[in-house]
Amino acid sequence: MEAIQFKRAELEDQEIIAHYFEHHTSRSCERTFANVYLWSRQYPVKWAIVQNALVFKSEDENHVSFAYPAGAPEDVKNALEEMMEYSKEKGRPFLMYNVTPEYFEQLNEWYPERFQIEYDRDSADYVYESEKLATLSGKKLHGKRNHINKFKSLCDGRWSYESMTGENLEDCFQMALKWRKENECEDDDEKRGEMCVALNSLRLFKELHLTGGVLRIDGEVVAFTIGEPICEDTYVVHIEKAYADVQGAYTMINQQFVEHECMNYKYVNREDDTGAEGLRKAKLSYRPAFMVEKGDVTEKDV
Repeated sequence: MEAIQFKRAELEDQEIIAHYFEHHTSRSCERTFANVYLWSRQYPVKWAIVQNALVFKSEDENHVSFAYPAGAPEDVKNALEEMMEYSKEKGRPFLMYNVTPEYFEQLNEWYPERFQIEYDRDSADYVYESEKLATLSGKKLHGKRNHINKFKSLCDGRWSYESMTGENLEDCFQMALKWRKENECEDDDEKRGEMCVALNSLRLFKELHLTGGVLRIDGEVVAFTIGEPICEDTYVVHIEKAYADVQGAYTMINQQFVEHECMNYKYVNREDDTGAEGLRKAKLSYRPAFMVEKGDVTEKDV
């Protein structure tokens, strides 16, 4: 694998990367070209086709790690062999990140009892039933319905929802810049990186084949959401921004976006909580149908 040229994802790589993801699907939020491209500007992740399988590699002078390959089973197994050999040549332990249970099961079938996985709760994706996010039905979501009703009451005749298009992208971009300033993102590396992803998703909205929704009050954008289909039955929300001082804006954009853009999909993946306590509480409050677990895979000590 030493001779294989790994490279950072560029827009011209969209077709080939998307091809592998579309034909070897997963509900994990990382397995889309848009996610790979946008976050590759923040992290040193590169890709290559190895043994006819799509492989992502993160490497610096101290470590090397891989994502689980995407491809036909035989090609994945051959790619894994090359990845293990590469790690050995570099004098590094073999490590894979963001591995889901079904991928680990496949790995364990090929290499019984050779590997172990440690799941990272902070990286687990929250997946919800689209219908429940749209209707907020049932006792457990009663509080969310109250937030929606209060928003509609306070903003009666003043609010509107619209799909994101080329005509309202600039309004969303200006709202994002204002949100960035209000939340002091430039003083925090994590916030700054996240805002770079949000702004680039707006800049490249059409090129990355994204969809989105916009919430306005008195004509002003107060919230927006951006995402894309991740597999046949699941839509993933990558970006969601709302003004914190607009009561109910986050609840409203969530509900309206799913109602208008996601009802052709059974599930909505709203990504992970990164271990942030407030975000975890908020995501759990919507009662996920299930979580997409992800973990680090290493070889067992011999």
